[in-house]
Amino acid sequence: MAAVAERTTRPQKNRRGPHARREARIGLLFVLPCFLLFLAFRFGPGVAGLVLGFTDYTIGDTTHFTGLENFQRMVHDPLFWSSLRVTVVYSVIAVPFTVLASLALALLTRRAFRGSRLFRSVFFLPVVTSLILASTVFIWIFSTKGPWSDLMGLLGLPDQSWLTDSALVLPAIALVGIWSRCGYGMLILLARLQDVPRELEEAALMDGAGPWQRFRHIVAPQLRPAFFFLAVIETTNSFQIFDAIYVMTGGGPANASYSLVYQLYDAGFKYSDLGYASALGCVLFVMTVVVALVQRLVLGKEK
Repeated sequence: MAAVAERTTRPQKNRRGPHARREARIGLLFVLPCFLLFLAFRFGPGVAGLVLGFTDYTIGDTTHFTGLENFQRMVHDPLFWSSLRVTVVYSVIAVPFTVLASLALALLTRRAFRGSRLFRSVFFLPVVTSLILASTVFIWIFSTKGPWSDLMGLLGLPDQSWLTDSALVLPAIALVGIWSRCGYGMLILLARLQDVPRELEEAALMDGAGPWQRFRHIVAPQLRPAFFFLAVIETTNSFQIFDAIYVMTGGGPANASYSLVYQLYDAGFKYSDLGYASALGCVLFVMTVVVALVQRLVLGKEK
């Protein structure tokens, strides 16, 4: 049997010999320009930002290496700690509810029914809608005379504008983020749900398992890799929240929505302090990697 296997595999090895390697080298030669451009424009700015974080770089001025001065300044900067708190609080609100909303929409549209494709398209539509345009509309929705305030009044809650309240501005922006992102999460979870064997659910149903038991013991374990991917993507996106804050609040009121990326933007483009802005970007990158590793330990580790 070993000799037969050797005879059957050896011709394949010969067919993938010098001629195949030559074709592979030619293919890599054609790919090389795009690969170099990818490295230059994808990793080049990241490396440059890391280097600039240790300088006092300003456009049009001389650059000096300052070592850890920018990071030491960051430790003693109250605005940095305030923007970091805003970023963390926003992420704590937005990420779990985005995943839950995505799961609800995926389970709702999982089965094929009349109009299911239409519902999926409608739920995915906010993902491809400009967040700048959507944020402009949500300014009116959350205004004092807007629909959201009217709804709060009908429920017996204060009908003030959430965008002018320091305690409610982050939940308001998080609602916009959840609305704009849950369609993407729905698509990821829906693709995974299609691979869950229905025979397992039918067998559990015949054994008397209820909906929650079927979801907990059959569906949820199958969705674990998708949950991990979605958690990492949404956490990274929430750490980088900027456009909705820029349009809706400008970081206010009283810096209650002044995120870390917004401080990076102000430092780099408003005050031309690109060295400090690069240091902020390095801290944001490290935060994202650390949180992703924690999520890997909690959600992504396979048994």
